Amino acid sequence: MKRYIGIDLGTSGCRAIAIDDTGTLRASASRPLPSPEKPQTHQRRQDPETWWRTLVEVLTEIGRACSDNTIAAIAVDGTSSTLLLSDHQGKPLTPALMYNDSSGKGQLGLLNTVAPEGSPVLSASSSLAKLLHLRQSLSTDRYLVRHQADWILGRLCGDYRYSDEHNVLKLGYDPIQRQWPPWLTELQVDGEVLPSVVPCATMIGELCRQAAEATGLPQGIPIVAGTTDGNAAFLATGANEIGEAVSSLGSTLVLKILADKPVFAAEFGVYSHRLGDRWLVSGASNSGGAVLTSYFSNEEMAHMTPELQPEQPTGLDYYPLLSPGERFPHNDAGYQPRLQPRPADDRRFFQGMLEGIAAIEATGYRLLRQLGAPKPRCVYSIGGGALNEPWRRIRQQLLSVPVIPASQQEAAFGTALLAMRGVDG
Repeated sequence: MKRYIGIDLGTSGCRAIAIDDTGTLRASASRPLPSPEKPQTHQRRQDPETWWRTLVEVLTEIGRACSDNTIAAIAVDGTSSTLLLSDHQGKPLTPALMYNDSSGKGQLGLLNTVAPEGSPVLSASSSLAKLLHLRQSLSTDRYLVRHQADWILGRLCGDYRYSDEHNVLKLGYDPIQRQWPPWLTELQVDGEVLPSVVPCATMIGELCRQAAEATGLPQGIPIVAGTTDGNAAFLATGANEIGEAVSSLGSTLVLKILADKPVFAAEFGVYSHRLGDRWLVSGASNSGGAVLTSYFSNEEMAHMTPELQPEQPTGLDYYPLLSPGERFPHNDAGYQPRLQPRPADDRRFFQGMLEGIAAIEATGYRLLRQLGAPKPRCVYSIGGGALNEPWRRIRQQLLSVPVIPASQQEAAFGTALLAMRGVDG
């Protein structure tokens, strides 16, 4: 039976999943990645070669698990806006700047004079801001601009020409016209350094000899263009109808909803990815699970969760943030956390924070609707908080639509579905 492999490269680890023709999980493997280096407070960097070494271990393991079956395709997702510059043979010329690296903040003045209002590049952590920053340190003008997923695909098939429509959004690609915009030439960014862009799930090559020897997999396996990690997680849930939404309850809170038209609002960090003839509208708050774990251990939260009382709101009106600054649904670098007063009862304090994050989620979906996205018809939940039943009930009361824990939580599963689509249609 055929197997389709999806690879998820996150900040802290690499995971691969193999599914069969029915979408049933058949094998998985994972390895941790070293934490990004932090030379300065605004910098987050990784050595791309560590991605490759880790990926080789994961693919070797999953290949052994699939040894009696045909591996029909491989696809990769990576963290959005994680970027490096390489030579034309794929050798890194710079470290990889991670999705949350803001080294490009010095380029924002220039970008604001060139990029159109509302463009996703107008951020210190955008791919284009990172490119402008990184190229200052190069002694050559012969280089390629590639995202994490692009570079790994290049290593797998020996061809570094391609990227998918999702990863290139914050590099300036126009997903409506499906082309690189002419204003990039004002920044001396041209097609020589930019990738050729293909839709997600497009077959771009085959597993090359070097990658086959490294992983023990058969040479010639089709390699399929993937997506970003957030979009892969959305695809994994099976959400497929206009108005179906997915909330990721991880370290931060990320909202995505399927729409029939795009929404772009850089002033709120709202952007849209093309999914065929439909659009995935997204926004991300700085609130989320990282605030919870700064006050309570996982064990403490697990102990308090059964004692929560969703039908009896605390009325504490919190806005949980680790530090000042919010991007969505409020765009305010000085936005202040609101976690006072703190009651003596830890359970009540914990419930108040959960209510606060749920209120941010509800406000976020209202804002997306005001900007032109559809009203949610249901919300699937993924991430560490998805299985917290009292929190689900709190959120459902505020959202006034069904809130459903997704049966599949792994981004790699969504990427495996893209691998299947890339060769089977």
